[in-house]
Amino acid sequence: MNLRVSTLLIAIILLLPASGLADIYKYVDANGVIHFTNTPTTGDFRLYQTEGGDRVTVKDYIERYANFYRLEEALVQAVIKVESDFNPYAVSRKGALGMMQLIPTTAQMLDVRDPLDPEENIRGGSRYLRMMLDQFKGDLDLALAAYNAGPTAVRSYGGIPPYNETIRYVDKVKRYLNLYRRSGETVL
Repeated sequence: MNLRVSTLLIAIILLLPASGLADIYKYVDANGVIHFTNTPTTGDFRLYQTEGGDRVTVKDYIERYANFYRLEEALVQAVIKVESDFNPYAVSRKGALGMMQLIPTTAQMLDVRDPLDPEENIRGGSRYLRMMLDQFKGDLDLALAAYNAGPTAVRSYGGIPPYNETIRYVDKVKRYLNLYRRSGETVL
C-alpha cells in the first residue's frame, strides 16, 4: 500500500464513530464491591465517566442540578462553600451530612440514600433549596434562613429567626453568592 492510501485509511478510521464508547456508571454494593457498567440496571449506579472519557466532577453536578431545579449555579456553590467548604464527607455536630449538609430526616424526605455521595447530596440539597425558595415566594433571605434553621422557625418568627448562627449564615452565603456571580468561576 502506498503512503497516500494508508493515510486515507487512517483518516477514515479516525472519522468513524467509536462504537465502543459509552458512559460508565459505578456502584458500590453493601460488601464494598465496586461494580462498573455502561447499562445501569438499578438506581444505585452513579455516572462515573462520560462517553468522552471525562470523569464527572462536582462542578458537573452543580451545573446539572442547579439547572434542573432552576437555581443559579453561583447560589448552589455558595451554599456548598458555607455548609462544608466543598468537603463531601463533612459531618456537623448536629448530624448534618455531606457537601450541602443534609440532616438525615431531610435527606430521607428528599430520597437521598447516601448523603455522603456528592451527586446525591447536591441533588437533594438543590431540591431542598428550590423548595425553600418556592415556599418563601422567591425571598432569598428567608429561603436561606429556612435552609439553615428550618422553615418552621422562619414562619414562627415571621422572618429570619434571631439566631446568631442563622443571621451569619444568610450573610455569608450572600457574600459568596455575590463573589461567585462576579467572578463567574467555580472555586473547585
